[in-house]
Amino acid sequence: MSIKSDKWIRRMAEQHKMIEPFEPGQVRDIDGRRIVSYGTSSYGYDIRCSREFKLFTNINSTIVDPKNFDPNSFVEVEADYCVIPPNSFALARTVEYFRIPRNVLTVCLGKSTYARCGIIVNVTPFEPEWEGYVTLEFSNTTPLPAKIYANEGCAQVLFFESDEVCEMSYKDRGGKYQGQVGVTLPKM
Repeated sequence: MSIKSDKWIRRMAEQHKMIEPFEPGQVRDIDGRRIVSYGTSSYGYDIRCSREFKLFTNINSTIVDPKNFDPNSFVEVEADYCVIPPNSFALARTVEYFRIPRNVLTVCLGKSTYARCGIIVNVTPFEPEWEGYVTLEFSNTTPLPAKIYANEGCAQVLFFESDEVCEMSYKDRGGKYQGQVGVTLPKM
């Protein structure tokens, strides 16, 4: 298994629509305004957060239970940024839609800009032949409110290509998050 380079990422995006929309380079400013960078890097792709957020709240005193998820445990926000309260959590989705090849697995890690602010980005691997918008999980580990910016970089995806094609892909087994389009809540 090997990590894939910027050349491979560009080729897969252009020829196989692996990432849409796709940015072949690094974008660091928009109209002269500095942003958290996104796009292709040396050995990864920096994804962006969309304007859709689900901000967890204790207003309704619900319990977060992955087997019986109560949608009253969050409020929906559509904005250019989301302020996550201290020691709290938010879900979002990527701007980009992914189509992962059958012989590829990805790992996603938070960007250093957010990590240095105490914001942890937790994203599970994109399995072989999974496709959809990625649901992003942001944890504010600080005792202060923290801001996440929409349409700017938030995490980096690393692509690992296997030397052998898997026997059973995410698509083959009918994965429950296949083709997700919005901020997707836990499913059983």
